[in-house]
Amino acid sequence: MSGHAFEAWREEQRSAWLYRTIAETEAGTPRQALFLELAQAAEQQAAIWLAEMERAGQAAPAAYRPDPRSRLVAWLARRLGVAPMRPVLAAMKVRGMVLYSQPGHAVPSRLDQVGERHAVSGGGSLRAAVFGVNDGLVSNASLILGVAGATGDAAVVMLSGVAGLLAGAFSMAAGEYVSMRAQREFYEYQIGLEREELEHYPDEEAAELALIYQAKGVPADQARRLADALIADPVQALDTLAREELGLNPDELGSPLGAASASFGAFAVGAGIPLLPYLLLAPATAMAGTIAVTAVGLFGVGATLSLFTGRGAWHGGLRMLAIGAAAGAATWAIGRALGVALG
Repeated sequence: MSGHAFEAWREEQRSAWLYRTIAETEAGTPRQALFLELAQAAEQQAAIWLAEMERAGQAAPAAYRPDPRSRLVAWLARRLGVAPMRPVLAAMKVRGMVLYSQPGHAVPSRLDQVGERHAVSGGGSLRAAVFGVNDGLVSNASLILGVAGATGDAAVVMLSGVAGLLAGAFSMAAGEYVSMRAQREFYEYQIGLEREELEHYPDEEAAELALIYQAKGVPADQARRLADALIADPVQALDTLAREELGLNPDELGSPLGAASASFGAFAVGAGIPLLPYLLLAPATAMAGTIAVTAVGLFGVGATLSLFTGRGAWHGGLRMLAIGAAAGAATWAIGRALGVALG
């Protein structure tokens, strides 16, 4: 029981420390008070577990010192903002992250709040970048090892690696561009329909908006006044209808070109790691260098992904290393067999 109490104490202390870190980044906003309250609540829970340890005769633990994972997450949150780190913080059992994931428009409670906009940032960009690097690393390392198994010519292996990097990066970028372009066009089409309905049926749109506010708990008469005030401003009305009826933020539909560039860059970074030894080392040692840097890269990617899963960094790193090693060994064996058969 005492061991469980200590782990629970440490987890509550970690949560309190992270809450206070988030409160610092939200200084001057209403969210600061919320996270300070959450920090105090976590500290109270930690005190309960501390009392439990004392009753069990266990020595009181030393003052809490944040572990490396918590320090890294806090450092990233200070520099990137809390919203991009939302999945990581949620995995570390930090509550209140729903504040950074609401896609809609907050319900105003007074007429003077009508027209206020609320920026919302997505939390998946960092994770998508890590997965992009991982895709490039595994696929190009497997390609290089497969070609190396078929031929001992370092120039051929290097050329194959460069081709794999470019082909994979352009393929990922093209796919991301088409996907994002189609999604954006679909959203723009939906917003266009809302614009037409607003022009031709403003009263009906106001009635729909009033019903939405009523469903969220706003009294009927107040909901109707708020809806009428919004509909009176066509620009703000369209923005609000898109958020409330469609669940879209017109300001954040996504950039196809930006998404394609990010996908290209992430894949290229990962695919370049196993290729570096063939560009920098002698042909005799390039193969060993590729295996070494690929192993380090796989472990690093797995450890980074553990931030999103809440599991230990060693567990995530070793699992990714095992998966990559299996893929690399399989392609090397296939390449070796083909090289012998065709040679």
